[in-house]
Amino acid sequence: MNKNISIIGGDLRTVYLVKLLKNEGFLLYTYGIEKADLNADYLNITKCENLKQCIESSNFIISAIPFSKDNIYVNTGFSNNKIRIDEIAKIIDNKTFIAGNIPNIFYQSIENKHNTEIIDIMDSEELAILNSISTAEGAIKIAIENTNFTIHGSNVLILGFGRIGKVLAKMLDGIGAKVFCEARKKEDLAWIEAYRYNKVNLTELENNLGIYDIIFNTIPYEILNKNKLKLLKKEVLVIDLASKPGGVDKKCAEEMKIKVIWALGLPRKNCSIKCS
Repeated sequence: MNKNISIIGGDLRTVYLVKLLKNEGFLLYTYGIEKADLNADYLNITKCENLKQCIESSNFIISAIPFSKDNIYVNTGFSNNKIRIDEIAKIIDNKTFIAGNIPNIFYQSIENKHNTEIIDIMDSEELAILNSISTAEGAIKIAIENTNFTIHGSNVLILGFGRIGKVLAKMLDGIGAKVFCEARKKEDLAWIEAYRYNKVNLTELENNLGIYDIIFNTIPYEILNKNKLKLLKKEVLVIDLASKPGGVDKKCAEEMKIKVIWALGLPRKNCSIKCS
């Protein structure tokens, strides 16, 4: 078995992965994580001087989750280097490449390289569900730290009833919140009712926006626009869990002095708790 693995970019989860693989005896080649705390006695870790050296040193390449935040550069939380994803595509021939949330533009860049295997680990339903648990825990932690009232007994709205919305609703219900869940699909609304949460149809969202103490958004498009923000109580806390561009008109919210926290990367921020 080939024991060489190359690591390109990433966040705190990547740093823990490097340490785990090192302890399993793999020979690691890294680029784009030079600011990470990797002890000097890690003799089987080579910090590569450039991207080409890192890729050519292994048949297996592991990169960031998400792979890119802007579809141009690799997500590098522990590096000052800017690594273009199209540069990786140029020199990744005859390799197995593993990352998360890989954009279509990357697949298009390597479509003529039939001997290159691309694995997007976020296509794994199991991993996506586990990822949503960490996100929900982090969101509740943020809510506790940024309110002067208990979540127990509070009116809490969750926008979107996907993986994160489902897990978050269960956790909030477990600590005594009055949980309202918004959805547009009939089957989602039926599940919300079956779980005995308060269902909110997207078409009726504006009817009761003024009753909520905390709003969690999981929808990655602007659902809380200027008109809807006007209906919120001034003391509301809005926690946006959606990826870019997010689901809140943040400029209008700032002008209205509505507190909005855009909580990106919560699984990464929770990693120090789960991985230590």
